[in-house]
Amino acid sequence: MPYPQSPNRTAVLSGRGLVKRYGTQHALAGIDIDIEAGDAVAIVGPSGSGKTSLLHVLAGILRADAGEIFLAGQRVDQLNEKKRSELRRTEFGFVFQSGMLVAELTAEENVALPLLLGGAGRKEATTAGREWLTRLGLAGKEGRRPGELSGGEAQRVAIARALTHRPKVIFADEPTGALDTRTGRDTMDALLHAAAESGAAVIVVTHDRELAESMPRTVSIRDGLIAARLAA
Repeated sequence: MPYPQSPNRTAVLSGRGLVKRYGTQHALAGIDIDIEAGDAVAIVGPSGSGKTSLLHVLAGILRADAGEIFLAGQRVDQLNEKKRSELRRTEFGFVFQSGMLVAELTAEENVALPLLLGGAGRKEATTAGREWLTRLGLAGKEGRRPGELSGGEAQRVAIARALTHRPKVIFADEPTGALDTRTGRDTMDALLHAAAESGAAVIVVTHDRELAESMPRTVSIRDGLIAARLAA
């Protein structure tokens, strides 16, 4: 039986009436949001406002207590954990504040990991990984491990890993939070340019208002609700 269609047929990712509770507290109190293909969206708000919960619910890391999520027009929030895990591995990419690279693997191997987990051959996966590292200015550093890279270089490896399997949406949770201002800006530029090349939408959760205001679209969340939508 086909999934019900999203109310917004042009959105790559949509949420409708999203609710998430922790005990008696509402992290999300009924949010509607649409992300178009190629969008670059910053989600901002004070600590505890619900922005990270929204990112995790949209990405299928957490289940919403109510509401619906559509990916490319098909409902996905009702999938079981195995199917949601597959969705995260094939259709989504992730960049976190700490990078979360595997310390024992080289940069090339870290980037190839999503393809290897998806069943690609080692040669195919490492070749794709090497190509993304080159695009992100890391040619010659393919064999270095995370501990041998600067913070900005490690985040570029994380960006390459998020992009190598050509996801529809990239989720970035405070991707510049552990970097100095200049390195953070350079890293965000690298992420947005690389995503634009691949056609992926980018959703960034950040406390950095200057960073958010530099992005094409900003969604402000307070008390689990969207407070404003701003466009540059």
